[in-house]
Amino acid sequence: MTQDNAAITQFSQDLPQTADFKRLVLEQTPLIDVRAPVEFLQGAFSQAINLPLMTDAERHAIGVCYKQHGNAAAVKLGHQLVNEAVRAPRVQAWLDFVSQHPNALLYCFRGGMRSKIAQQWLRNQGCDMVRLKGGYKAFRRFLIDFLAHAPAQMQAQNITPWVLAGRTGSGKTQVIHTLPNALDLEGLAHHRGSTFGRHAWAQPTQINFENQLAMHLMRLIEDAIDPIRHLVIEDEARNIGSVDIPKPLFDHLKSCARVVLDTPLPERLAITYDEYVVQAQQEYATLTDWETFMQAALARIQKRLGGTRYQHILQQFNHALSVQRSDPSQAQDAHHAWINTLLVEYYDPMYDYQMAKNQQPIAFSGNASAVQEFFAHLNQTSDSGQTAQNLTPLPNLPGLVK
Repeated sequence: MTQDNAAITQFSQDLPQTADFKRLVLEQTPLIDVRAPVEFLQGAFSQAINLPLMTDAERHAIGVCYKQHGNAAAVKLGHQLVNEAVRAPRVQAWLDFVSQHPNALLYCFRGGMRSKIAQQWLRNQGCDMVRLKGGYKAFRRFLIDFLAHAPAQMQAQNITPWVLAGRTGSGKTQVIHTLPNALDLEGLAHHRGSTFGRHAWAQPTQINFENQLAMHLMRLIEDAIDPIRHLVIEDEARNIGSVDIPKPLFDHLKSCARVVLDTPLPERLAITYDEYVVQAQQEYATLTDWETFMQAALARIQKRLGGTRYQHILQQFNHALSVQRSDPSQAQDAHHAWINTLLVEYYDPMYDYQMAKNQQPIAFSGNASAVQEFFAHLNQTSDSGQTAQNLTPLPNLPGLVK
C-alpha cells in the first residue's frame, strides 16, 4: 500500500444490504441519511435523520474533482477532506443514534460509495449496520410505484374509499382525526386546504409529500393484522396548497360515495374562529404578522369576491383586529362578523355549485356524532364479513340518503 493510498477505506466483503422497503415503511424503521444537507432538503423520508458523511461544500468540491479528474482522484480527495480528525465526530454521531435506535439502517443517494464508507467506518468501531440497497433513489422509486398501483390494489382488496364532504368550517378534519381508517391529506400537506389555509411554516416539497402519502397509505392498506375495508378522506381538491395528489390516486379516492357532515352555521363560525384565528395567530410571532398574511390571502380572492364585497369584508376584518387589540374579550364576536360574511356569501355558494356538479352519490348526511356512527357501522359490517356491495341499507341511521 502506497503512502497516497494509506488513508483510503478498505471494505469488508460482507457488508449487509436490504431492499425490503415495505418492512421499513410498516415498521417505521429509523434511518440515517448520510447524504449532504442540500440533498436531504430536496427530498427525504419521515423516519430519517440527516447525519451527513460530507458537508455541502465538501460534496461540491469532490463533485468538481470527479468531473475533472475521475473517480479515483475524487475518492482520494474525499478521504483528504474527511480525514480521521474530521470523521471522528461524524462517526460518533452515527454511533449515538444507533445506541438509541439499535434497528436503524443507513443510506446515501444510490446505496453506493458514501453509505458503504459510513458502514465500514461503523464496523471499524464495532458497530454493524445494514444499508439500503439502491439507497434513496431505490426507496423513492418503490414509494412512487406503490402510489401508481394503489388504486388497483385497493380494488383487489375490496377497500372502498369514502369522501367526507361538508361546508367550510363544518369540522371535517376533526372528524377525520377520530376515524381509524382515515387518511388526513391536509395534515400530510401541512395546509388547511383553503385560501387562508397556509401555516406559518413551509409546506413539504412535492417529493416529501409523495413520500409521506405513500407511507401513510401503505400502513393503512397493507395492515395484515387488522385489514381495512374502508378508507375515508376529506373532500379535497387535487392540489392542497403547493402540493398535488397524483392524479390516478386522486381520481380513485374521489370516485365513490360521499358522506356529508352537516354542521349548523353557529358551530361553523366557532370552528373557523378557533382554527383560522386563535390557532393561526399562535403560529406567528406577532399579531401584525398574522394580519399581513390574512390581508394578502384576502387580496388573492378579491376578484372572485367582487370589489364591494371585498371592501366590506376587509372593513369587518380591520374592525375585528382593532377590537382585539383594544378589548380582547370582545374579539370573538368581532371576528365572527367577517367569518360569517365569508362563509355565507363566498364559500357556501361555491360549495353548493361544486356539489351540484359532482356526479357521485351522497350516501349519508348528519352531524359529527351521526357521521362517526355511520363509519363505525361500516366497520362493524365489514368485520362481520359483508362486502362493500351489500352494506346498504343501513338500519336506524336517520341521515341515510335513499
